[in-house]
Amino acid sequence: MRMRRTLIVPAVSALLFNAVGLAPLVPSIASASTTTRLISAAGTATLSGTKAGSGAVQFPEIRGEPDGAMDLAKAAKRDITNRSQSPRRASSGSILPAARAASASIVPGSGVDSTFKGLNHFDQRFGSAGGNQFSLEPPDQGLCVGNGYILETINDVMRVTNTSGTNLTTEDLNTFYGYPVAFHRPSGPFGPFITDPSCYYDSGSGTWFHVVLTLDVVPATGDFTGTSHLDLAVRHASSPIGTWKVYKINDEDDGTLGQPNHHCIGGPCFGDYPHIGADAYGFYISTNEYSFFADQYTSAQIYALSKSALAAGASSVPMQQLGTVGLDGGNPGFTIWPATAPAAIYDTGHAGTEYFLSSNAAEEANGGGSSTKLLVWALTHTSTLATTPAVHLSHATLSVSSYSLPPKSDQKAGNIPLADCINDRSTSSPLWQGAGCWRAFFSPNAQPKKGEVLSHLDSNDTRMQQVFFADGLLWGALDTAVNVGGQVKAGIAWYVVDPAVTGNPGNVSASLVKSGTLAVAGTNLTYPAVAVLPSGEGALNFSVVGGSYYPSAAWAPIDASGVGDIHIISSGLGPSDGFTSYGAFVGFPPRTRWGDYGASAVAGGSIWMASESIEQTCTFAQYLSTSFRCGNTRTALGNWATRISSVSP
Repeated sequence: MRMRRTLIVPAVSALLFNAVGLAPLVPSIASASTTTRLISAAGTATLSGTKAGSGAVQFPEIRGEPDGAMDLAKAAKRDITNRSQSPRRASSGSILPAARAASASIVPGSGVDSTFKGLNHFDQRFGSAGGNQFSLEPPDQGLCVGNGYILETINDVMRVTNTSGTNLTTEDLNTFYGYPVAFHRPSGPFGPFITDPSCYYDSGSGTWFHVVLTLDVVPATGDFTGTSHLDLAVRHASSPIGTWKVYKINDEDDGTLGQPNHHCIGGPCFGDYPHIGADAYGFYISTNEYSFFADQYTSAQIYALSKSALAAGASSVPMQQLGTVGLDGGNPGFTIWPATAPAAIYDTGHAGTEYFLSSNAAEEANGGGSSTKLLVWALTHTSTLATTPAVHLSHATLSVSSYSLPPKSDQKAGNIPLADCINDRSTSSPLWQGAGCWRAFFSPNAQPKKGEVLSHLDSNDTRMQQVFFADGLLWGALDTAVNVGGQVKAGIAWYVVDPAVTGNPGNVSASLVKSGTLAVAGTNLTYPAVAVLPSGEGALNFSVVGGSYYPSAAWAPIDASGVGDIHIISSGLGPSDGFTSYGAFVGFPPRTRWGDYGASAVAGGSIWMASESIEQTCTFAQYLSTSFRCGNTRTALGNWATRISSVSP
């Protein structure tokens, strides 16, 4: 999740621009600010399944609404700032450079071994907790796979299936972590706001890990208190179903509870966009730290914990927290994504080494929206995490081809019944009192403006996405603008990096083995996730959307020589038609949320992929006649879906 200033509850035949490194590495070594403290176990979580809801519209549908129907003016007073600063530059009218790319083609056939539907918006809103959830966008996907089990986690629900897609259990995240439900209908109280889920199955230790960001609220009102923490759930077992041990990591960094004081304006900080990785000895969480109550970014934070202590269920675990203020030539780090490794093949040199990748075009990193720099990070001496933590962080900067903030993604025209509802001014209906479908969602004194239209999807910014360490190399990808077919579209920049660590305690250097830009004329590719087998054969999965494609799940093979053909796994059936698409709900101009990230995982010789798509369509008449549910394929306020697939590249 990138925190919102909206009503959101808290996101090919292609050897394209396959370039080798453009310049030698220039190392940049600096000491990171480091704090060590004990993280205590705080109870247990249980994944066992809860009852589903009825599917009926029940106010409030979106966290932050006033009592009753939606009133944008009042609801806006409860909103929290969008912590991704970069999208504001995109709306300022500035023109950013687009990477040059040749046009690629999309080939017939899915190319996958298996595929099935993942969680969708109906599951998120009504599939657990007795329907005591809020409508929200985007899903924010996590995926972990092991021993024949697949755990998919999204905002704000998780599901375990077997590898055929058979549902074994579904649980909302509030209930899983032992909190009150998001909103106990019809009158409360409110539970904590949980977001940004991710998970990882560590085959080396036989352990499942699950992480979320939890923001505390006032139970009676749902207002944010300003306190927050990272919840880390751990289960050492073959199956993810059962009891997990939970550790809470305070992330306010206000000088209390053993935390450093980062002097966030107006009160506490908090750690947005947490993502996870692991090496032989450690488990790692990275966050982007912002002020909770002000428009301020400090730096990326890295939390390093002993993997063996977590797997053993220790009552307390030593943790080192590393800040990155000033480490990038005087600028802070941003979205420093830790790597995971397949088949427990780690770098054990320099007493254990964990790698990370990041970019620096974002405003948070004092970037201007484009960059030609890729940052490679190494954390050495990770074996000390099990005893007396003494890790060392260094980074190097590689020159790469320019990447820049992508434009919004256009969609193929199709049924958008929620927009039709907002625009409706009919005189009668069996579903509500008064005139116009809009009365189903808005109070009489807050009639929305007519004129809602097909939206453009958010295409992410330039932050690094999922990172893998496989075959001795680092693999990563990010979203970028591309100039393809004479148009600026959203595309994917991908990287294969050879890292090396020298000296004691160890400083990283690296070379660019291969990089490239993946793009399709007239089409947008967004939110890539990469996973790679120990052999060096891998897969990129992402969403495809444009004038010829409804939002669809897709993938392409990748290895150290380049990227192969694009395959559509599941063709989208209609356009995105959720509440973030329309100004009546989120203000003008709307920002149609998509992502904020996909996920991939390795199990044996297979790569499992999770990505977002639209897997339903219905007319306005069908929307009305089915109480906005269209056969339980959507909810009144959203129609996104996810797709789970496996491939053996």
